This record gives sequence, structure tokens and C-alpha cells, in this order.
Amino acid sequence: MFELAVTRRFAAAHQLRGYKGKCENLHGHTYRVDVFVRAEKLNDLGLAVDFKELKAKIDDLLELYDHQFVNQVPPFDRINPSAENMARVFYEEIEKRLPPGVAISRVTVWESEDAAATYLVS
Repeated sequence: MFELAVTRRFAAAHQLRGYKGKCENLHGHTYRVDVFVRAEKLNDLGLAVDFKELKAKIDDLLELYDHQFVNQVPPFDRINPSAENMARVFYEEIEKRLPPGVAISRVTVWESEDAAATYLVS
């Protein structure tokens, strides 16, 4: 089994609805998103998946959120844009874009250099 990791970043604003504290106010982050994928086999070139292709698929998704007010971007117009929810939603959306034989093992969303949430695939 092979596991590959790609890190991407985007900047956005959000606020946590119903949170009793500063994070209920509008504020921003430069998010870091770590996506880990796994594959059992390599292609004829010896690759599980091309990093360039993987980065492009992740970037296509994150472009929807970059320099946006995340609370206005579906599905976060209905659910809180917490790092936990973002990790799960990003997993669901990126998983749909992957080639056959490649699956996500986890997605970590960092709000800062010392605070992150991970969605683990069971």
C-alpha cells in the first residue's frame, strides 16, 4: 500500500454561528489543507497518482473558497465552517474527483500553525 500527501493553502474568512466567543465574529485564516491518498498499485510509470494531477483536483475545489466568506459558500451556508466540517466536506468532494484505484485516507485542515482538525477514513 502506498500513501501520498499533498499540501495546499487558501485564504478565507468565516464565523462560527452560535459560538460564544471571538470566533463568532467575522475573522480570517490562511488555511492549510493536507490531503493523504492511498493506492495499492502503481501505474506503468511507477506512480500511484501524478502529484500534478492530484494538486489540480484539490485546487479546483479550494478555488471555490479562496478569498471568500466561507459562510456564504455551500454547504457552509447551512453548516458551520469549522475546521472539522471543512475536513469532512473536502474529503467528500475530493474523493469524487480521484481516479480509480486511488482513495483518500485522511484530510487535515489547519486554521493556524498550531490548530488543525482531521477527517479520518475508517
